Amino acid sequence: MSDITKNSVRSIDREPLLVAETSEGPQELGFRRDTESDQLGREMGAVLHLDGRTLDPSSIDFESRDDELMIINMGPSHPSTHGVLRLMLELDGEFVLRTKPVIGYLHTGMEKQGEELSYVQGGTNVTRMDYLSPINNELSYSMAVEKLLGIEVPERAVWIRMLMSELNRISSHLVWMATNGMDLGSTSMMIYGLRERELVLAFFEKTAGLRLNLNYVRPGGVAADLPDGWQDDVLVICDTIDARTYEYDQLLTGQVIFRQRMEGVAPITAEEALALGLTGPLLRSTGVPWDLRKEMPYLAYDQIDFDVIVGTYGDNFDRYAIRLNEIRESIKIVRQCIDMMPKGDYRTQDPKVTPPPRARIDESMEALIHHFKLFTEGFHVPAGEVYSAIESPRGELGCYIVADGGPRPYRIHVRAPSFVNLQAIPLLMRGGLVSDTITVISTVDPVMGEVDR
Repeated sequence: MSDITKNSVRSIDREPLLVAETSEGPQELGFRRDTESDQLGREMGAVLHLDGRTLDPSSIDFESRDDELMIINMGPSHPSTHGVLRLMLELDGEFVLRTKPVIGYLHTGMEKQGEELSYVQGGTNVTRMDYLSPINNELSYSMAVEKLLGIEVPERAVWIRMLMSELNRISSHLVWMATNGMDLGSTSMMIYGLRERELVLAFFEKTAGLRLNLNYVRPGGVAADLPDGWQDDVLVICDTIDARTYEYDQLLTGQVIFRQRMEGVAPITAEEALALGLTGPLLRSTGVPWDLRKEMPYLAYDQIDFDVIVGTYGDNFDRYAIRLNEIRESIKIVRQCIDMMPKGDYRTQDPKVTPPPRARIDESMEALIHHFKLFTEGFHVPAGEVYSAIESPRGELGCYIVADGGPRPYRIHVRAPSFVNLQAIPLLMRGGLVSDTITVISTVDPVMGEVDR
C-alpha cells in the first residue's frame, strides 16, 4: 500500500479513520476489531499483508464463501528461490492473485560492519554481498573511496579492472543460464553452464589467489598484476565460451517446452519498470537501452565498442535472450581489453594508500612500519560524501559513502540492484500461474546476499 498522502480523518465512535490514496483509489484503514476474521489475512492492493497471527478456522463460514482462495508459502528453503527468499502467494486455484516477498533471513549487517572497518579492510566486506559478482562489488566501493581521496588510478589498472569485471559478468550470467535451465528441467544446461564458469574461476584463482570473494580490486588499483601468459588464458576462455553460447542457443531457444514456459510469461512495460526503479536486464527487456557503461561511462568503456542488448515484450524470454547475448558482448569487450591493455603500474604509487613493495619490507624498517600502520590503522580520507555507480550483471550497483576525515567510513549505504528488482515480483506474478513463479524468480535473478546486506 502506498504512503498515506492525506491527513484527513473522520469520526467513528470518536476515533480517527485514516484515508489512503492507492493505485486502486482511496481506501479506508479500518480498525482490527471491525474486520471480519476471514479478512484478517488480506488487504486491498496487489501486495499481501499478514500480521503473523493465526486465524481461527472455526470463525470462518466456508460454506458461504464463493471462492477458494488459499495462501501458501514458497521458501525460504526452496531450491528455486535462489537463496533464502520467501514468497507468500495468494492463490485462486492455480492462479496467483497477490504475492509478497519476505526478506531478512540472510541479514549480515554488512553496511553497519563497514563503519567499523578501515577503508583498507572495506573491500573484504563488500565483496561478499553479491557473491556471484564480487569484482563489481569491490569496484563500486573502490571507485567511491578514490573519489573521496581525489587520486588517479593508473591506466593499466583501469583496463585490468574492466577485463576482470567483464569476465565476472560472463561468470555470473553463466550461473544464471545454468540455474534457469535447472529450474525448467534442463539439467544439461546446468552442467554446461557451471562447466564453462570453471574456466573463469580458474583464471581468477591464478590472478588473485582466490576463486570467489577475491578482494582483488582495491582503492588505488588492483592487488596484483596479471599473471604471465594471461593473454593466452583469456583467449581460451573467450573462444570456448563464445562457441558454447551457440550450443546453449540451440539447446534452449529452439526447445518447444522452454519457449512455452518463457514466451509471453510475466511481461512488464517500460513505464512500469521505470516506475519501480528497475535496472539491468529487467529494464532493458522492456526496450529501454539503459546501461551505465554507455550512458555514464566509467573505467575505459567509452574507448571500446559494444552493443546494449534490449528486448521488445519485457517477458521472461526477453530477459533470457538479453543475458545470453550479453555474454557475447562481454566476450567482445574482453577481446578488446587484450588488444588495448597498456603497460605500466597496476596500482597507484601514492604512499598514503599503497603499501611499499614486499622486497622493501625486508630491507627497511621504515617500510615495515609503513606497511604495518597501513594495514592496522588504515589511511585517512577527507571529509565528504560520494556516490559511485557501476553496471553489475543485475543492474545499477551504487556505493554511497560519508567520510568524516578518519580512517573509517562514517556511513556506508549500497544501492543493491537485487533489492530494487525484487519488488517487481508481485507485479510480474499477478494473474499468472503458480507454476510460473519458478521462471519469474529465475529471470529476476536476485542474489539474497546483497538484498539482506
